[in-house]
Amino acid sequence: MLFVTSDKMLTEARNNGYAIAAFNCENTEMIQAVIAAAEEMNAPVIIQTTPSTVSYFSVELFAVNVSALAKKSGVPVALHLDHGDTFGLTQDAVQAGYTSIMIDGSHLSLDENIAITKKTADACAKAGIPVEGELGHVGGKEDDTTSAGSAYTDPQEAQRFVRETGVSSLAVGVGTAHGVYTSKPVLNVQLISVLRELLPVPLVLHGSSGLDDEVIKDCITRGISKVNIATDLRITYTQTVRDFLKNDPKCFDPKKYGAAARDAVKKAAIGRIIVCGCAGAVKR
Repeated sequence: MLFVTSDKMLTEARNNGYAIAAFNCENTEMIQAVIAAAEEMNAPVIIQTTPSTVSYFSVELFAVNVSALAKKSGVPVALHLDHGDTFGLTQDAVQAGYTSIMIDGSHLSLDENIAITKKTADACAKAGIPVEGELGHVGGKEDDTTSAGSAYTDPQEAQRFVRETGVSSLAVGVGTAHGVYTSKPVLNVQLISVLRELLPVPLVLHGSSGLDDEVIKDCITRGISKVNIATDLRITYTQTVRDFLKNDPKCFDPKKYGAAARDAVKKAAIGRIIVCGCAGAVKR
């Protein structure tokens, strides 16, 4: 299956009432795990990287790794820049071979957010690459950016934002937060239903790690077409390595604890794919 853009898979998810599981990966083992999970479940999948991840690993190395594995896969795989924080980084990712881009101007004024998002969408359109924008913001910590609280997406502003920017998908603020929840979140799920009716583009849920499965399923039923998963995978990978080295403190071979962590991440990814309802979406 070819390395693909995210627009077709998200449109099919929107039209068929499921969501694409989009996984933030930090290294090659996590990429391998997520793609293996998608293959086992016959699910399309999105691999994502944040600015801090590509600062550590580089967009070029990530693109080469994902492209090589995707082209041997039997399911469609997209590579997405998550929370792109500058126009320059989004263009670097496109040049490196990313097939999907997010520009996050949610911390800016509405007019400034529209301007940077439109600039990015226009530039990426020339390369045939879809762009995700964000309106409202998700609380918590993502990379090196911390947001206090969570601002809901305003439906009327969202209509203007989508119309004027030309985005292919929209991340919405409905009460979720990045990172580990310190208390039970209260989501405005009805807002998802309203936005689904008003907007012509797929909706994206950030901050899903730690949410109950039934809550995520309800969000998908109401109109979410892409669910981002980051913190859950990082915790799974790191805890597995810790446990492995605790049980075998003399081990010095990274392949051994890397393989154990890869297996654990694959299992976790399968669980998220099932919750998103995209298992079996690839017919082969």
